[in-house]
Amino acid sequence: MAKRDKSYALRRLYLAKNESSSYTEVSNISKGEEAMKDSHGRVIDYLRISLTDKCNFRCIYCMPADGVQPMGHDELLRIEEIETIARVATRIGIRSVRLTGGEPLVRKGVVDLVASLHDMDGIVNVSMTTNGVLLPDMAADLKAAGLSRVNISLDTLDPEQFTYITRVGRLESTLRGIDAALEAGFNPVKINAVTVRRLNQDFLAFAKLSIDRPLHVRFIEYMPVGESTGSDGTGWDRSDVIPSEELLGIINERAVAEGLPELVSTGDDGKPIGWGPARYYEFPGAKGTVGFISPLSRHFCSQCNRLRLTADGKLRPCLFSDREIDVRSALRKGGEDAVYDCFLEALNMKPDDHHDKVGTERNMSQIGG
Repeated sequence: MAKRDKSYALRRLYLAKNESSSYTEVSNISKGEEAMKDSHGRVIDYLRISLTDKCNFRCIYCMPADGVQPMGHDELLRIEEIETIARVATRIGIRSVRLTGGEPLVRKGVVDLVASLHDMDGIVNVSMTTNGVLLPDMAADLKAAGLSRVNISLDTLDPEQFTYITRVGRLESTLRGIDAALEAGFNPVKINAVTVRRLNQDFLAFAKLSIDRPLHVRFIEYMPVGESTGSDGTGWDRSDVIPSEELLGIINERAVAEGLPELVSTGDDGKPIGWGPARYYEFPGAKGTVGFISPLSRHFCSQCNRLRLTADGKLRPCLFSDREIDVRSALRKGGEDAVYDCFLEALNMKPDDHHDKVGTERNMSQIGG
Protein backbone atom coordinates (compact mmCIF):
# COMPACT_ATOMS: atom_id res chain seq x y z
CA MET A 1 0.00 0.00 0.00
CA ALA A 2 1.33 3.44 -0.91
CA LYS A 3 2.25 5.72 1.96
CA ARG A 4 -0.59 8.18 1.31
CA ASP A 5 -3.16 5.37 0.91
CA LYS A 6 -2.04 3.73 4.14
CA SER A 7 -2.24 7.06 5.97
CA TYR A 8 -5.75 7.66 4.63
CA ALA A 9 -6.86 4.15 5.59
CA LEU A 10 -5.64 4.60 9.16
CA ARG A 11 -7.48 7.89 9.49
CA ARG A 12 -10.72 6.32 8.17
CA LEU A 13 -10.30 3.38 10.58
CA TYR A 14 -9.87 5.81 13.45
CA LEU A 15 -12.96 7.81 12.48
CA ALA A 16 -15.06 4.68 12.06
CA LYS A 17 -14.29 3.66 15.64
CA ASN A 18 -14.65 7.16 17.07
CA GLU A 19 -17.63 8.78 15.40
CA SER A 20 -18.37 10.87 18.50
CA SER A 21 -14.84 12.28 18.78
CA SER A 22 -13.99 15.84 17.84
CA TYR A 23 -11.54 14.86 15.12
CA THR A 24 -10.08 17.78 13.18
CA GLU A 25 -7.68 17.32 10.27
CA VAL A 26 -5.26 20.14 10.98
CA SER A 27 -1.54 20.32 11.58
CA ASN A 28 -1.94 22.15 14.91
CA ILE A 29 -4.81 22.11 17.40
CA SER A 30 -5.19 25.28 19.39
CA LYS A 31 -4.99 25.29 23.17
CA GLY A 32 -8.33 24.36 24.65
CA GLU A 33 -9.64 22.39 21.65
CA GLU A 34 -10.92 18.96 22.60
CA ALA A 35 -8.52 16.04 22.31
CA MET A 36 -9.15 12.83 20.43
CA LYS A 37 -10.63 9.72 21.99
CA ASP A 38 -9.40 6.17 21.89
CA SER A 39 -11.46 3.23 20.67
CA HIS A 40 -13.14 2.99 24.10
CA GLY A 41 -14.22 6.62 24.17
CA ARG A 42 -11.54 7.91 26.57
CA VAL A 43 -10.02 11.32 25.90
CA ILE A 44 -6.25 10.96 25.42
CA ASP A 45 -4.41 14.18 26.22
CA TYR A 46 -1.34 13.11 28.22
CA LEU A 47 2.00 11.75 26.98
CA ARG A 48 4.76 10.40 29.22
CA ILE A 49 8.15 10.63 27.50
CA SER A 50 11.11 8.61 28.78
CA LEU A 51 14.36 10.41 28.00
CA THR A 52 16.72 7.59 28.96
CA ASP A 53 16.84 4.15 30.51
CA LYS A 54 19.93 5.18 32.49
CA CYS A 55 19.73 6.11 36.15
CA ASN A 56 22.03 7.08 39.00
CA PHE A 57 20.08 4.64 41.23
CA ARG A 58 19.49 0.90 40.88
CA CYS A 59 16.13 0.57 42.64
CA ILE A 60 15.21 -3.01 43.42
CA TYR A 61 11.76 -2.81 41.81
CA CYS A 62 12.99 -0.97 38.72
CA MET A 63 16.15 -2.59 37.32
CA PRO A 64 18.72 -5.33 37.96
CA ALA A 65 21.60 -4.66 40.35
CA ASP A 66 24.07 -4.24 37.49
CA GLY A 67 21.73 -1.95 35.58
CA VAL A 68 20.34 -2.51 32.09
CA GLN A 69 22.19 -3.02 28.85
CA PRO A 70 22.76 0.56 27.65
CA MET A 71 21.04 1.56 24.44
CA GLY A 72 23.20 2.26 21.44
CA HIS A 73 23.45 5.81 20.13
CA ASP A 74 21.18 5.10 17.16
CA GLU A 75 18.62 3.35 19.35
CA LEU A 76 18.00 6.35 21.59
CA LEU A 77 15.70 9.08 20.36
CA ARG A 78 17.58 12.29 19.72
CA ILE A 79 16.35 15.43 21.45
CA GLU A 80 15.16 16.92 18.16
CA GLU A 81 13.29 13.68 17.41
CA ILE A 82 11.52 13.88 20.77
CA GLU A 83 10.52 17.44 19.92
CA THR A 84 9.14 16.33 16.56
CA ILE A 85 7.15 13.46 18.08
CA ALA A 86 5.73 15.77 20.76
CA ARG A 87 4.73 18.30 18.12
CA VAL A 88 2.93 15.60 16.15
CA ALA A 89 1.29 14.40 19.38
CA THR A 90 -0.40 17.79 19.78
CA ARG A 91 -2.27 17.03 16.56
CA ILE A 92 -4.17 14.24 18.30
CA GLY A 93 -4.81 16.48 21.29
CA ILE A 94 -1.89 15.80 23.63
CA ARG A 95 -1.78 18.77 26.00
CA SER A 96 0.30 17.55 28.95
CA VAL A 97 3.78 16.02 28.80
CA ARG A 98 5.71 14.36 31.62
CA LEU A 99 9.41 13.63 31.24
CA THR A 100 10.58 10.42 32.89
CA GLY A 101 13.38 7.86 32.75
CA GLY A 102 15.39 6.04 34.07
CA GLU A 103 16.42 9.34 35.58
CA PRO A 104 15.56 12.14 33.12
CA LEU A 105 18.03 14.62 34.60
CA VAL A 106 21.01 12.52 33.50
CA ARG A 107 20.03 13.13 29.87
CA LYS A 108 22.08 15.86 28.20
CA GLY A 109 19.97 18.67 26.79
CA VAL A 110 17.05 18.16 29.17
CA VAL A 111 16.75 21.86 30.11
CA ASP A 112 16.62 22.92 26.46
CA LEU A 113 14.05 20.21 25.78
CA VAL A 114 11.86 21.52 28.60
CA ALA A 115 12.05 25.00 27.10
CA SER A 116 11.15 23.70 23.65
CA LEU A 117 8.15 21.73 24.93
CA HIS A 118 6.98 24.64 27.07
CA ASP A 119 6.99 26.94 24.02
CA MET A 120 5.32 24.38 21.74
CA ASP A 121 1.88 25.31 20.46
CA GLY A 122 -0.67 22.96 22.00
CA ILE A 123 1.35 21.93 25.07
CA VAL A 124 -0.02 23.50 28.25
CA ASN A 125 1.86 21.53 30.93
CA VAL A 126 5.37 20.13 31.13
CA SER A 127 6.29 18.17 34.25
CA MET A 128 8.89 15.64 35.35
CA THR A 129 9.35 12.58 37.55
CA THR A 130 12.83 12.42 39.08
CA ASN A 131 14.69 10.93 42.02
CA GLY A 132 15.68 14.48 42.93
CA VAL A 133 19.43 13.96 43.31
CA LEU A 134 20.37 16.47 40.59
CA LEU A 135 17.71 19.06 41.45
CA PRO A 136 19.94 21.19 43.73
CA ASP A 137 22.02 22.11 40.68
CA MET A 138 19.22 22.12 38.09
CA ALA A 139 15.92 23.15 39.70
CA ALA A 140 16.26 26.87 39.04
CA ASP A 141 17.18 26.36 35.37
CA LEU A 142 14.34 23.89 34.88
CA LYS A 143 11.84 26.32 36.42
CA ALA A 144 13.11 29.14 34.21
CA ALA A 145 12.81 26.88 31.16
CA GLY A 146 9.13 26.30 31.86
CA LEU A 147 8.90 23.08 33.87
CA SER A 148 5.67 23.45 35.81
CA ARG A 149 6.00 20.82 38.51
CA VAL A 150 8.00 17.84 39.70
CA ASN A 151 7.23 14.45 41.18
CA ILE A 152 10.08 13.13 43.31
CA SER A 153 10.39 9.39 43.87
CA LEU A 154 11.11 8.51 47.49
CA ASP A 155 10.17 5.15 48.99
CA THR A 156 11.50 5.39 52.53
CA LEU A 157 12.64 7.94 55.09
CA ASP A 158 15.03 5.50 56.74
CA PRO A 159 18.63 6.11 55.54
CA GLU A 160 19.69 2.45 55.66
CA GLN A 161 16.56 1.25 53.95
CA PHE A 162 16.95 3.96 51.31
CA THR A 163 20.39 2.62 50.40
CA TYR A 164 18.98 -0.93 50.32
CA ILE A 165 16.15 0.05 47.98
CA THR A 166 18.26 2.21 45.66
CA ARG A 167 21.37 0.03 46.08
CA VAL A 168 23.62 3.08 45.63
CA GLY A 169 21.73 6.15 46.81
CA ARG A 170 21.79 8.28 49.96
CA LEU A 171 18.61 9.64 51.53
CA GLU A 172 20.03 13.11 52.15
CA SER A 173 20.62 13.58 48.41
CA THR A 174 16.92 13.17 47.61
CA LEU A 175 15.89 15.27 50.61
CA ARG A 176 18.11 18.08 49.31
CA GLY A 177 16.36 17.70 45.96
CA ILE A 178 12.97 18.18 47.63
CA ASP A 179 14.24 21.33 49.33
CA ALA A 180 15.58 22.61 46.01
CA ALA A 181 12.25 21.99 44.27
CA LEU A 182 10.38 24.00 46.89
CA GLU A 183 12.96 26.79 46.84
CA ALA A 184 12.73 27.02 43.04
CA GLY A 185 8.98 27.60 43.34
CA PHE A 186 7.61 24.41 41.82
CA ASN A 187 3.97 23.94 42.75
CA PRO A 188 2.91 21.35 43.48
CA VAL A 189 5.87 19.24 44.58
CA LYS A 190 4.69 15.64 44.81
CA ILE A 191 6.43 12.76 46.55
CA ASN A 192 5.85 9.36 44.94
CA ALA A 193 6.24 6.45 47.36
CA VAL A 194 5.84 2.89 46.08
CA THR A 195 4.38 0.80 48.90
CA VAL A 196 5.86 -2.69 49.36
CA ARG A 197 4.63 -4.82 52.26
CA ARG A 198 7.92 -6.64 52.90
CA LEU A 199 9.77 -3.32 53.30
CA ASN A 200 7.62 -2.35 56.29
CA GLN A 201 7.88 1.36 55.45
CA ASP A 202 6.84 4.04 57.96
CA PHE A 203 3.79 5.33 56.10
CA LEU A 204 2.69 7.76 58.79
CA ALA A 205 6.10 9.46 58.67
CA PHE A 206 5.54 9.98 54.95
CA ALA A 207 2.03 11.33 55.47
CA LYS A 208 3.30 13.78 58.10
CA LEU A 209 5.57 15.38 55.48
CA SER A 210 2.42 17.07 54.19
CA ILE A 211 1.62 18.85 57.46
CA ASP A 212 4.18 21.66 57.70
CA ARG A 213 5.24 22.07 54.06
CA PRO A 214 3.27 22.14 50.78
CA LEU A 215 4.28 18.60 49.86
CA HIS A 216 1.83 16.20 48.29
CA VAL A 217 2.68 12.63 49.23
CA ARG A 218 1.22 9.93 46.97
CA PHE A 219 1.31 6.24 47.88
CA ILE A 220 1.43 4.00 44.80
CA GLU A 221 0.52 0.34 44.92
CA TYR A 222 3.42 -1.90 43.90
CA MET A 223 2.83 -2.79 40.25
CA PRO A 224 3.72 -6.04 38.44
CA VAL A 225 6.06 -4.50 35.86
CA GLY A 226 9.15 -6.41 34.79
CA GLU A 227 10.18 -9.82 36.08
CA SER A 228 8.76 -11.66 39.05
CA THR A 229 10.63 -11.99 42.33
CA GLY A 230 14.27 -12.93 41.73
CA SER A 231 16.77 -14.86 43.79
CA ASP A 232 18.01 -11.64 45.40
CA GLY A 233 14.56 -10.86 46.76
CA THR A 234 13.84 -8.18 44.24
CA GLY A 235 11.00 -7.96 41.78
CA TRP A 236 7.24 -8.04 42.16
CA ASP A 237 5.22 -10.48 44.24
CA ARG A 238 1.47 -10.24 44.83
CA SER A 239 1.91 -10.63 48.59
CA ASP A 240 3.80 -7.32 48.59
CA VAL A 241 0.81 -5.31 47.37
CA ILE A 242 -0.83 -3.16 50.04
CA PRO A 243 -4.31 -2.14 48.81
CA SER A 244 -4.84 1.60 49.19
CA GLU A 245 -7.90 1.22 51.42
CA GLU A 246 -5.87 -0.94 53.80
CA LEU A 247 -3.06 1.59 53.77
CA LEU A 248 -5.41 4.48 54.54
CA GLY A 249 -6.63 2.53 57.57
CA ILE A 250 -3.07 1.83 58.72
CA ILE A 251 -2.12 5.51 58.52
CA ASN A 252 -5.23 6.69 60.33
CA GLU A 253 -4.82 4.11 63.10
CA ARG A 254 -1.22 5.16 63.71
CA ALA A 255 -2.10 8.85 63.45
CA VAL A 256 -4.74 8.54 66.16
CA ALA A 257 -2.28 6.61 68.33
CA GLU A 258 0.07 9.62 68.09
CA GLY A 259 -2.66 12.10 68.89
CA LEU A 260 -3.14 13.28 65.30
CA PRO A 261 -6.49 13.57 63.53
CA GLU A 262 -7.42 11.10 60.81
CA LEU A 263 -6.97 11.92 57.16
CA VAL A 264 -10.08 13.35 55.52
CA SER A 265 -10.93 13.59 51.84
CA THR A 266 -9.97 16.87 50.20
CA GLY A 267 -12.81 16.67 47.70
CA ASP A 268 -12.23 17.79 44.13
CA ASP A 269 -11.57 21.38 45.15
CA GLY A 270 -8.67 20.41 47.42
CA LYS A 271 -6.69 18.34 44.94
CA PRO A 272 -3.26 19.59 43.88
CA ILE A 273 -2.83 20.55 40.25
CA GLY A 274 -2.24 17.56 38.00
CA TRP A 275 -3.86 15.04 35.75
CA GLY A 276 -3.21 11.79 37.60
CA PRO A 277 -5.58 9.22 39.12
CA ALA A 278 -4.81 9.75 42.82
CA ARG A 279 -7.54 10.15 45.44
CA TYR A 280 -6.48 12.87 47.87
CA TYR A 281 -6.81 13.27 51.63
CA GLU A 282 -5.36 15.70 54.14
CA PHE A 283 -4.76 16.24 57.80
CA PRO A 284 -7.03 19.14 58.82
CA GLY A 285 -5.04 22.36 58.50
CA ALA A 286 -2.11 20.74 56.69
CA LYS A 287 -0.24 22.61 53.96
CA GLY A 288 -0.09 19.57 51.69
CA THR A 289 -2.08 16.44 50.90
CA VAL A 290 -1.82 12.65 50.96
CA GLY A 291 -2.84 10.76 47.83
CA PHE A 292 -3.48 7.12 47.00
CA ILE A 293 -2.92 5.62 43.54
CA SER A 294 -4.56 2.22 43.21
CA PRO A 295 -3.79 0.55 39.85
CA LEU A 296 -4.45 -2.94 41.25
CA SER A 297 -7.04 -2.72 44.02
CA ARG A 298 -9.14 0.00 42.42
CA HIS A 299 -8.59 0.10 38.69
CA PHE A 300 -8.79 3.49 37.02
CA CYS A 301 -8.37 2.15 33.48
CA SER A 302 -11.76 3.55 32.46
CA GLN A 303 -10.38 7.05 33.06
CA CYS A 304 -6.92 6.47 31.56
CA ASN A 305 -5.86 9.46 29.46
CA ARG A 306 -2.25 8.60 28.59
CA LEU A 307 0.21 7.12 26.16
CA ARG A 308 3.87 6.35 26.83
CA LEU A 309 6.92 6.92 24.66
CA THR A 310 10.01 4.92 25.57
CA ALA A 311 13.54 6.29 25.27
CA ASP A 312 14.16 4.06 22.24
CA GLY A 313 11.09 5.39 20.47
CA LYS A 314 8.37 2.83 21.14
CA LEU A 315 4.84 4.05 21.75
CA ARG A 316 3.06 2.01 24.43
CA PRO A 317 -0.73 2.31 24.73
CA CYS A 318 -0.68 0.70 28.21
CA LEU A 319 1.97 0.32 30.92
CA PHE A 320 0.99 -3.29 31.60
CA SER A 321 0.93 -4.36 27.94
CA ASP A 322 3.94 -5.42 25.89
CA ARG A 323 2.38 -4.12 22.67
CA GLU A 324 4.48 -1.31 21.24
CA ILE A 325 4.53 0.77 18.06
CA ASP A 326 7.89 1.69 16.58
CA VAL A 327 7.68 5.47 16.28
CA ARG A 328 11.44 5.89 15.91
CA SER A 329 11.57 3.90 12.69
CA ALA A 330 8.42 5.58 11.44
CA LEU A 331 9.92 9.01 11.98
CA ARG A 332 13.28 8.20 10.41
CA LYS A 333 11.73 6.51 7.38
CA GLY A 334 8.46 8.36 6.86
CA GLY A 335 8.59 11.68 8.68
CA GLU A 336 5.82 13.40 10.64
CA ASP A 337 2.91 11.85 8.71
CA ALA A 338 4.17 8.39 9.61
CA VAL A 339 4.46 9.43 13.27
CA TYR A 340 0.91 10.75 13.18
CA ASP A 341 -0.29 7.38 11.91
CA CYS A 342 1.51 5.70 14.80
CA PHE A 343 -0.49 7.79 17.24
CA LEU A 344 -3.73 6.87 15.50
CA GLU A 345 -2.73 3.22 15.70
CA ALA A 346 -1.98 3.61 19.41
CA LEU A 347 -5.41 5.10 20.03
CA ASN A 348 -7.01 2.06 18.42
CA MET A 349 -4.71 -0.40 20.25
CA LYS A 350 -5.32 1.00 23.73
CA PRO A 351 -6.95 -1.78 25.80
CA ASP A 352 -10.07 -1.28 27.89
CA ASP A 353 -8.31 -2.56 31.04
CA HIS A 354 -5.01 -4.10 32.10
CA HIS A 355 -6.96 -7.19 33.26
CA ASP A 356 -4.56 -7.82 36.16
CA LYS A 357 -1.71 -8.75 33.84
CA VAL A 358 1.41 -9.76 35.78
CA GLY A 359 4.88 -9.13 34.41
CA THR A 360 6.16 -7.28 31.36
CA GLU A 361 9.03 -8.01 29.01
CA ARG A 362 10.74 -4.75 29.91
CA ASN A 363 11.57 -3.29 33.32
CA MET A 364 10.15 0.01 34.50
CA SER A 365 13.39 1.87 33.73
CA GLN A 366 13.14 0.70 30.12
CA ILE A 367 9.47 1.64 29.78
CA GLY A 368 9.55 4.96 31.60
CA GLY A 369 8.33 5.54 35.14
